[in-house]
Amino acid sequence: MTTLARKLRLVDYFTLAFGVMVGTAWLVVMDDILQRGGPLGAILGFTAGALILLPIGYVYGQLVKEIPDAAGEAAYVARFFSPGVSFATGWMMFLSYFLTCPFEALAAGRISGYLFPSLNSYELYRLGGYPVYLPHMVLGLTITVLLTWLNYRGIQASARLSKTTTFTFLTLVIIFALAGAKHGSVSNFHPLFSHAPLLSILLVWQVVPWLVSGFESVGKCAEEASPSFKGRDFSVAILLTIFAGLTFFWVVIGAVSYVAPWQSLSSNQQFPTAVAFERALHAHWIVVLIMGSALVALVQAFNANMVASSRLLFAMSRRNLLNPRMSRVHSVNQTPYIAIISIGVATALTIFLGEALLVPILEVGAVSAAVAWMAACASYYKMRPPWPRRAAAVFGLMVTSVMILVKLVPLVPGHFSSDEWIALAIWGVLGAGIRASRQREQRQEPEMAVANVES
Repeated sequence: MTTLARKLRLVDYFTLAFGVMVGTAWLVVMDDILQRGGPLGAILGFTAGALILLPIGYVYGQLVKEIPDAAGEAAYVARFFSPGVSFATGWMMFLSYFLTCPFEALAAGRISGYLFPSLNSYELYRLGGYPVYLPHMVLGLTITVLLTWLNYRGIQASARLSKTTTFTFLTLVIIFALAGAKHGSVSNFHPLFSHAPLLSILLVWQVVPWLVSGFESVGKCAEEASPSFKGRDFSVAILLTIFAGLTFFWVVIGAVSYVAPWQSLSSNQQFPTAVAFERALHAHWIVVLIMGSALVALVQAFNANMVASSRLLFAMSRRNLLNPRMSRVHSVNQTPYIAIISIGVATALTIFLGEALLVPILEVGAVSAAVAWMAACASYYKMRPPWPRRAAAVFGLMVTSVMILVKLVPLVPGHFSSDEWIALAIWGVLGAGIRASRQREQRQEPEMAVANVES
């Protein structure tokens, strides 16, 4: 039986997880983050969010070492709970990874259209008031095909691209942050909070699960670790990812707030971050640099999330939670090629929904990550480790419960809108339908086997 290729090292796990974590959201939603918390509120909100994720990261490090299964949360939960709970957990986590792929494909058109306005032509249709342009669609579909082909070719090719894009992106971020440091003013940070201090921090903290999720994706590639890879290095990769993500958001929030008054960032502007730097430096080259950074981040995130979502799909299928065909491994490339092609096709189809319909589902993705983290902490608690380690699972359960409640309870600012409830219901109904269909197939398989024997 062909297995997945065992090629990944520590740097590969870090760059893949960082790719899942950091895409183009920092460019698109920076104005929203600062409007939620102000400069200091945003920095403290991210710091609080990242620090309270450390015990959850510790739990994941232990789980991945004990259960190196690409199904991740679905595999951890399966040890102690029913197959239905295992499926629901994996299904929610899959949403968080998969949706990033069409989101980044659509972002490619927006970013390229900002640099080259001639691409904003040949409008095909409108969804939610947003135009869908033919060149944007062609670009998004082209990137989808290329990354699907790359992932089909092997995990080494995916990891090599991930390393190249991650370190190129971080270098570009340092360059534009240093460029802005010469043209800003400390006075632009005031006021430090957009609302009362605690409310400002809470409003930013709410979106941290979406913007800092990704560290747990290390487990989705656990079966592809190099034979010389040490189990404890899973924890190292997870902690590196969390701290690298926190440092990145510190730098970007600080740089944007320093170059221009943060209140001047308008949601009516397509890319407020680039506009702020352009006004401060009075030069267009900085815009090209920032948008180029975003394009590199886009490829990084798209590739890493395709790896994570395809492995999760593959491993859930192997557990008979989904169609078993998804668990096939290519005899030469040693990749889950059916799962990869399925992700590519689904991404291409989802692109046609346009950005207007994807944004509400992305908010659901933030909650789905917290649900999966909660399930992982519950599973580790059930493993009955020594109490100091078990305390990390208890803390993780408390934190993830709050993360979920602040989005679901109507009285809390920043809770789900009606569109997001509808998106969550649709995803739940779709999952229930797939689960029921698979259970029906499993009941029919023994009957068909008996019929074949009798004939």
